[in-house]
Amino acid sequence: MKFRRSLLLSAAAALTFAGLHAPSMAQQRLRVAGNFPADHTATKVMEIFKKEVEARTKGELQVDLFPNMQLGGAAENVDQVRSGTVFAIVTSIAYFTRIVPEYEAVSLPFLFHSREAAFRVMDGPVGKLFDERMAQKGFISLGYGELGFRHVTNNVRPITSSADFKGLKIRLQPNEVHLDTFRALGANPVAMDVKEVYSAMQQGVLDGHENPYNIIASRRFNEVQKHLSDTGHFYDFINAAANKRLFERLSKPQQEAVMASMKEAMTWQRAEAAREDERWRQQLVKAGMTFTPITPQGRADFRRSTAGVVESLKKRIDPKLIDTVVSEAAK
Repeated sequence: MKFRRSLLLSAAAALTFAGLHAPSMAQQRLRVAGNFPADHTATKVMEIFKKEVEARTKGELQVDLFPNMQLGGAAENVDQVRSGTVFAIVTSIAYFTRIVPEYEAVSLPFLFHSREAAFRVMDGPVGKLFDERMAQKGFISLGYGELGFRHVTNNVRPITSSADFKGLKIRLQPNEVHLDTFRALGANPVAMDVKEVYSAMQQGVLDGHENPYNIIASRRFNEVQKHLSDTGHFYDFINAAANKRLFERLSKPQQEAVMASMKEAMTWQRAEAAREDERWRQQLVKAGMTFTPITPQGRADFRRSTAGVVESLKKRIDPKLIDTVVSEAAK
């Protein structure tokens, strides 16, 4: 009997010790995907989010990160979040325009004169409308950050006016407003996931593409492109979005921790992206790209050439929303 009692006590002690060191049964893992390189501020957003969520929930929520297209391209990641195999994604809003067409209202050419104007619109009633549309489609918007003003690169000639776009095969994101804009400029736009762009330009399938300075540099597109112009034709946003069903399964405190953590991460990202913008441009020039600044006359020419894009968009989404966005952006 003494031997049996000793054995039982030893087993109980072992189980108690194991319980102290085993993960909590309530612990949940959240998979978060992204399509940005490791040194991009959007990837840092994911890292800050992970740190904050795990700290705020005392480890009840654990976040597994898959940046830099580890789970496929942006379009694939959006589908993964939609199906629930991935909890959330950090990407460009362009990859949600086919799900929520209203996002195209903030994708109009030459809409924003500054990043401050862009976020005044996105952080106000217009952004809340987008969030409602996302919820209707099965997503929870977690927050918006800066991808930045987009600029054109190509291997054929410097860009100074709309005439220079004629016939150029330019890669764009899968956003109809973006595609319509470059058609209006005389280019041959091609919608393509970013994971295919480097090789397509290297092989001459594309003449060029457009992206913020930070993406051009961090994806090393300067290695396969000669000319760079500060066209600033669109201002682009990063968005973080989660699967609505998975989000609602979390407890209320956990939901609050997720939202607060992403807010902190995006607040940092906006400030850091703005601070680094000029440094990225200088890095591209130093790496050998030929930089051709756009004159006020050239920019006015671009605006005239693309003026019809607004009316075209009004045939696809609520004209009142577009008028509101244009009015707010001009303040």
